[in-house]
Amino acid sequence: MAVAVLLWMTPAIAQTAFTPRDESPEEFAAGPGRDETFYACTACHGFKLIAQQGLTRAQWDDSINLMIRRHNMPALDDKDRAVVLGYLEAAYPPRTPAARGGWQNPFAK
Repeated sequence: MAVAVLLWMTPAIAQTAFTPRDESPEEFAAGPGRDETFYACTACHGFKLIAQQGLTRAQWDDSINLMIRRHNMPALDDKDRAVVLGYLEAAYPPRTPAARGGWQNPFAK
């Protein structure tokens, strides 16, 4: 039974132990709010996860709400939230579909 409890707790322990050792803000799109956004997000997960997304401002806002509600992200005050949303909206907007056939998975070959 102790092993089952340990296995159940392992993801939570691993999640709280994350540190952005292999990433730095300078690796990502330059723009106002990059550093603030990087450090707000990497408290819990790698920033490459963020950079892979392509969302509208409303979707980014929903994503932040989800992180706060489900993953105990500390709520951002209005000023910080506006900075983070502004950066995400400018740096990682929705992707345009491929010319023919819609979105193409770059990893499918």
